[in-house]
Amino acid sequence: MPKDEPAAIASIDKTTVFEGRVWDVVTDTFDFGGQTLARDYIQHPGAVAVIAINEKQEILLIRQYRRPVGTFLWELPAGLRDVAGESPELAVRRELAEETGYQAGRVEPLVTFFPSPGGNSEQIHIFWATDLSEIDYDYERTGEESDLRPTWVPLADALESVMASEMQNSIAMLAVLTLARKLGV
Repeated sequence: MPKDEPAAIASIDKTTVFEGRVWDVVTDTFDFGGQTLARDYIQHPGAVAVIAINEKQEILLIRQYRRPVGTFLWELPAGLRDVAGESPELAVRRELAEETGYQAGRVEPLVTFFPSPGGNSEQIHIFWATDLSEIDYDYERTGEESDLRPTWVPLADALESVMASEMQNSIAMLAVLTLARKLGV
């Protein structure tokens, strides 16, 4: 069975060529197989997402505007790993509360992946959450998050939307496919 393997190849030089609000673009020079190579990529802090499912086999999705693609996408509650020392599980619990007003009694790892490893260091940890309850969470949503619309959708309907390319957010797609497989939907 194939299994990805981390490689400890040291940088000869790593320079930030653009410093952004959330992530940076770096030029990373390294020695590989006797060649000196330089690669430009986005240095990203990583992210988490959560596919919350209730006892009716409905998942909690949010509708969010994404400027780079000019589209309102159906997504999972998700966010950056930008709080120092915060574990992925704590980050996903925080994001679930901030974006939906729900807390989970149980959170389990579902799948971890690199969405675009040829040009981005981002690693995303997707969890699945059960035993959900609404909470009174004092968080002011700003920007595109001010228009979030948490909605319960049957997992089977979300799976059909993924298969028809009607839902195109890669994180939501992977989570729906993985959870459907895990639950035998």
